[in-house]
Amino acid sequence: MANQRNRGIICIILSSLSFAFMALFLRMAGDLPSIEKSFFRNLVSAVFAFIMLVRSKEKFRIRKKENLYLFILRSLTGTLGIFCNFYAVDHLLLSDASCLNKLSPFFVIVFSYFLLKEKITLFQSGCVAAAFIGSLFIIKPSFASSSLEASVIGFLGGMSAGFAYACVRKLGVRGERGPMIVLFFSLFSMLACIPFMIVDFQPISGRQLVFLILTGLAAAGGQFGITAAYTYAPAREISVYDYSQIMFSAIMGFFFFGQVPDGWSFIGYIVIVIAGVTMFFYNKKHGGD
Repeated sequence: MANQRNRGIICIILSSLSFAFMALFLRMAGDLPSIEKSFFRNLVSAVFAFIMLVRSKEKFRIRKKENLYLFILRSLTGTLGIFCNFYAVDHLLLSDASCLNKLSPFFVIVFSYFLLKEKITLFQSGCVAAAFIGSLFIIKPSFASSSLEASVIGFLGGMSAGFAYACVRKLGVRGERGPMIVLFFSLFSMLACIPFMIVDFQPISGRQLVFLILTGLAAAGGQFGITAAYTYAPAREISVYDYSQIMFSAIMGFFFFGQVPDGWSFIGYIVIVIAGVTMFFYNKKHGGD
């Protein structure tokens, strides 16, 4: 069980790194409609999942028909989460949008309690709360009343993503394969993008296409990583490590855009690292499954 947990931790950290690269490439892709960016984000993931399934023995098969509703729920809430997050990015300060999106690990634990009956100790809840507070030190959100609608949508995006990842965990527990989960979600999300792209499509330059492909590759890595993570271990033991994406993004911001974190941000880094390390040793000591 300990090895499974450690694999889950490694997968979610690698996933966070991949998603940080995705955000970097997404920004470098320039001024394009969020829906187009979302479409390419899922297109590459779908291709990778398709190839993996073609090479597998079971091909494109959902192992248990009673899991179909979970596939649909995961895809619906995951797609809603992407759309809400992009809407928030387009209409809020980036710090506000990022903060709302980082609520998803918290919601993973909440929804895993209801979907999987995974118990949460007071100590573990404290670690997750500390990590969330640390993220607030870093992104320092400044909520404005004039942006209430976008803020609510961004909040719903974080909640939707948390529900989606809890569904991933339950699908993994029920024996469903990661590539099938990713392919189902990617195709669902792409189909949801098509009507919007027909209404508002903008031509893409060669440079933008390159960065969109890189965005998709990074997103695929992140998607496979987080899917694997929640199939290896319960959300209460690993979701806190998803906050490492904030640190990766800060490092990339410094090297690519010359952004230097302030003192509040460094306090946030320390809080997050301490929370993550503390939770790791707590789970190791108590032998959580």
